[in-house]
Amino acid sequence: MRRSRFPLIITWALMVFFYLPIFVLILYSFNSSRFGGSWTGWTLHWYRQLYHEREIWRALTNSLVIAFSATAVSVLLGTTAAIALHRFSSRLQMFHYTLIYTPLVVPEILMGISLLLFFAAMNLELGLFTIFLAHVTFCISYVTMVVLGRLQDFDYAIVEAAQDLGAGWWQTLWRVLLPLLMPGIVAGGLLAFTLSIDDFVITFFVAGPGSTTLPIRIYSMIKYGSPPLINALSSILLLTTFLAVFFSRRLTKEVA
Repeated sequence: MRRSRFPLIITWALMVFFYLPIFVLILYSFNSSRFGGSWTGWTLHWYRQLYHEREIWRALTNSLVIAFSATAVSVLLGTTAAIALHRFSSRLQMFHYTLIYTPLVVPEILMGISLLLFFAAMNLELGLFTIFLAHVTFCISYVTMVVLGRLQDFDYAIVEAAQDLGAGWWQTLWRVLLPLLMPGIVAGGLLAFTLSIDDFVITFFVAGPGSTTLPIRIYSMIKYGSPPLINALSSILLLTTFLAVFFSRRLTKEVA
């Protein structure tokens, strides 16, 4: 019986639908025309001009500071949460798992509004600190799930063997447990970093004056800025995101 080509056609159609706009954006970042409607030749002018945009560099600095700090805290809390969820089974842990899983399914706009109302009720001034707290809130969930996936096939007999040989808890943690979990921890950290540096919806609600991140800056440039400059900046951001996701997937496969 001849196999149908319909699934293959649908797959390629979806690939074109999703990735063709990205390809066009990257292509027009090399367009010498100031307007995106016509192609007038190849140029690197817009990439060179990025170096002279102080507002972009300030927004990038804010994004990197938040992404690195949120990733560090999320890796610490997410790893300990994954270990607790895997080692202990109780009603409290079921509630714990629900709290971890909820940010993965709640719409971003609802989460952004909820965090804004919470910060307002706590009389916290909106700024980099509130963005940091918001990013940690959803990054923890992703780190926990990645590390928890690594723990599903983890053999705790190795830990027990190390303790039987005289290793203390801290020695077992640093020399046995963490090295074996490190690929999953790094993969979760890369995923958290990617989500943090790319986030717009939640950041838009909890950002304050002087705390503009790169996605928010790009949004404002779409309304008032230069389209080719936006294309160049978006291309660099896309490349960074794809590389982070690629290495995260590679580490996840090594874990599996």
